[in-house]
Amino acid sequence: MRGPSPTVQTVALAVTTCVVLGSLIGASQDALPDGPGKDILQSTCTKCHGLNRVTSAGYTRDGWLNVVNMMVNAGATLTPDQITTLTDYLAANFPERSSPQAVIIPGAVKVTINEWVVPVPGSRPHDPLATADGDIWYTGQMANELGRLDPRTGGITEYRLPIADSGPHGLVADASGHIWFTANFKGYIGDLDPQTGNVRPHFLAADARDPHTPLFDQQGILWFTVQGADMVGRLNPKTGTIKVVDVPTARANPYGMVITSKGVPYFAEFGTNKLASIDPSTMAITEYVLPNAGARPRRVAITSDDVIYYTDYARGYLGRFDLRTGAFAEWPSPGGPNSRPYGITVLGDAVWYSESGVKPNTIVRFDPVATTFQTWAIPSGGGVVRNMMPTRDGNIAIACSGVNRIGLVMVVKGAGGH
Repeated sequence: MRGPSPTVQTVALAVTTCVVLGSLIGASQDALPDGPGKDILQSTCTKCHGLNRVTSAGYTRDGWLNVVNMMVNAGATLTPDQITTLTDYLAANFPERSSPQAVIIPGAVKVTINEWVVPVPGSRPHDPLATADGDIWYTGQMANELGRLDPRTGGITEYRLPIADSGPHGLVADASGHIWFTANFKGYIGDLDPQTGNVRPHFLAADARDPHTPLFDQQGILWFTVQGADMVGRLNPKTGTIKVVDVPTARANPYGMVITSKGVPYFAEFGTNKLASIDPSTMAITEYVLPNAGARPRRVAITSDDVIYYTDYARGYLGRFDLRTGAFAEWPSPGGPNSRPYGITVLGDAVWYSESGVKPNTIVRFDPVATTFQTWAIPSGGGVVRNMMPTRDGNIAIACSGVNRIGLVMVVKGAGGH
């Protein structure tokens, strides 16, 4: 059902969205195979992007249907019959390419993974947020909305954003229960009041494009990464004051972020082999070089004793950075060098993360004491789990972007769980 919303608007066709979808479609028109659907691909898809990568893309039929629905959410005008014809054409001519098979490692911990399909096809749920009331929020990036799932009933409430094509991305809740999000496509930080559906936007400077991950520190200041602009920023909700600073390394792509027990933000530089910290007072940035030049840390998580773990997306590793000693350690992920570790969190005394490059995607648990792994396959296949976080009762919320689902990894207590 739809939640309160002051305005309902159609998602507009925006340049930023075209960039996202353009990476999925390609090849010259002469190279396209003949068949029903070719004309739709040529006439509709080229309004937003070129046909220069069709032959390098490949999905199952469901995967292509999700891509086509994302295009519709972005403004492509297609009838239901055209959606079916185009999807059939893409699936027949550009099938799913081979991926490494998931490596399932048994162990003592028992989990159950539940999943719920979100209402809008092609929504591309990006980040989950487990709130104190037991609900799970998510950003419907391509549907221009936030969603709220009650996992006890399966009911979902949708909150349509009043600014078209916002591209909601990261999520965090404040102490009053308001939901804050980064508007990835439109360059603002949004504050949603769940009681009224009203959204208050805080626009960044024009050059601060691509706001990414938001987090509150212990003083109630909102910190955020700005990936495309190579910036990190902070917002004071009481005054609305925003300040952003440049990251020292060019094309660093500031990505996932955590905040230590002392209130110091640390973030991953996905465009290079570095982590970085921000002085909360001066906003001076200090960078820490990872041991391997090929490392590309994407998401980060932090333990109660301020040890940072990161997913090395490029090399297929789990990494650790001990803030007290400055020492790094790393372990190859079970799925291998192409497993693409992505979303990560800490639950109790263990590190949990996802492998987005294997088929099906996996949930991985790492025991830091024994330095051992245990893995589970995500029932739907996962479709890339970009972020995850613990719930109030010791489970893990996940968003499965490519299969349009929100998931809950339920850890069985007393069966090897925490």
